Amino acid sequence: MNAPAGPPARLFEVVLHEPEIPNNTGNIGRTCVATGCGLSLVHPLGFDVTEKACRRAGLDYWPRLGVREFRSWDDYEVRARPPRLWLFSTHGVRSLFDAAFEPGDHLVFGRETRGLPPWLLDRYPARTLVLPMVAGERSLNLATAVCAAVYEGVRQMLARGRLGLDAGLRMTTPPPG
Repeated sequence: MNAPAGPPARLFEVVLHEPEIPNNTGNIGRTCVATGCGLSLVHPLGFDVTEKACRRAGLDYWPRLGVREFRSWDDYEVRARPPRLWLFSTHGVRSLFDAAFEPGDHLVFGRETRGLPPWLLDRYPARTLVLPMVAGERSLNLATAVCAAVYEGVRQMLARGRLGLDAGLRMTTPPPG
């Protein structure tokens, strides 16, 4: 008997623009592997991607991740040719819950200390999302924000029948009978 297919290759592409903390990137990599998402890193990085801490946070998932690296944002736009971008920022103009994600969308996150640069947010104003929080709170941890966004996308794909869950609650495509 054939096992059901998992989610499509790179359900979403998580893009980290100039990340600074290796443990966050490792944890994000683990989330990407677990959900069938890709991971792109836009340089400069605040660490070496072979750094022990990054590998430790990613555990045994890191070698299967297939991280894509880009020299700059311009290099990313030229080589990755993203079909649709969603930028995440505390300065977002729409809630994460008001966006309709599609397979292949690129979910873009900024540095842990500064977020995405204003010039990048200005380039895509209608594509900038915020994760709602209670008043007075500054931001979420980067790995937490990525996980929340990815799983909202997964939830939407499940609700629209673009993904299914097998008897073991593993994602499948197409949804089981």
